[in-house]
Amino acid sequence: MVSPAPDVAAGGDGVRVTLAELIGLRVEASRLRIARRGRILATRHGGHLSRFRGRGMEFDEARLYQPGDDPRNMDWRVTARAGQPHVKCFREERERPVWLLVDQGPTMRFASRVAFKSVVAARAAALLGWSVTEGGDRLGGLVFDEAHHLEQRPVARTRGLLPVLKGLATLPERGGCGGFTGLSAAAEHLTHRVRPGSLVFLLSDFADLAAEDAWVGQLAAASELVLIQVVDPLERQAPPPGRYPVSDGRRVGWLDTRSGASRRVYAERFAAREARLVELTRRWPAHLVRLSTAEPVGPALARGLAAGRAR
Repeated sequence: MVSPAPDVAAGGDGVRVTLAELIGLRVEASRLRIARRGRILATRHGGHLSRFRGRGMEFDEARLYQPGDDPRNMDWRVTARAGQPHVKCFREERERPVWLLVDQGPTMRFASRVAFKSVVAARAAALLGWSVTEGGDRLGGLVFDEAHHLEQRPVARTRGLLPVLKGLATLPERGGCGGFTGLSAAAEHLTHRVRPGSLVFLLSDFADLAAEDAWVGQLAAASELVLIQVVDPLERQAPPPGRYPVSDGRRVGWLDTRSGASRRVYAERFAAREARLVELTRRWPAHLVRLSTAEPVGPALARGLAAGRAR
């Protein structure tokens, strides 16, 4: 952990966020312009159009199959019981469910510049949350670290947002909730909560991402998935040759970059993580937005979402 310089413009010390700070982002959130109808982002990496999902759909009834019905909506259980082909019918929900999965784990509590990755993720989540709420959609969230988690099912207006903001501001002080070992465990938990037609934002550094993580495909198959990666410049490239003290708040270690080989290994490890993340976004209809601890969160997030819409 490298102590970041205070982010005066954001109203915080760069190490933690306050509830007042997250509430104060309401005005800035208007520039994100998250559409209430349709897709927030038009495409995924690789240039292939993703299937349009629109707002959430809720099961209504099963009826007899008619020529022209989508075979993907076949209700095989009813078909087997009735002896005749039936299809599932759905009705459109009034508001689209939106989920925020916010990683606040150990690897997120790091920065060499303006603010910890955990703080950047919290601010971005607040901006997204306010934009979603102002647009009329239902918001829910899962905020977690290694010891605690807060889960809020999507509900309308600020009844869904405020508990998420409180969780982001007070998560380390909470007790008895139980945490997750990493993003993969939390995301796997979320796959059992998200309903088809939802919009899901995952905010993390994706440090423990594995190329075979099945949860990416499970979430992307029925929902619109946006991966928001938070990165510190020091992660991309090793600092100049030297020995640097690094602390997790309890223990102190040393980062030795005096040899060229160690600096190459350092860069290669980060590049491998990036390659895994990009490969997953190409394999599944997921969009990737990157944020840096060295940049103001609001403008960077707005640019990332706008770039997705333009493509």
